[in-house]
Amino acid sequence: MATTVAVPDTDEACAYCGSRIFDHEPICVRDCTDGCGSPTYFCNYACLSTDIDEESLTTGNACEWSPGDSERC
Repeated sequence: MATTVAVPDTDEACAYCGSRIFDHEPICVRDCTDGCGSPTYFCNYACLSTDIDEESLTTGNACEWSPGDSERC
C-alpha cells in the first residue's frame, strides 16, 4: 500500500488545538485501514493523545487476551 509523502503548509493547524504545527513537534497521522486517506496533523503527542482519548479511538481496536487463551494477537 503506497502513500504519497508531502510536507504540509507552513501554516498548517493542529487538528486538535488549532496551533500552527511547525511551532511545535508535528505528527502526521493517516488512517490506513481506510485507504490511507488524507493525513491529519497534530502539533505534538499531547494533542494526539488527548484526541485519541476524547474520541474513544482505542475502544474495540485492541485484541482481547486472557491468561487461559492459547492464541495471542
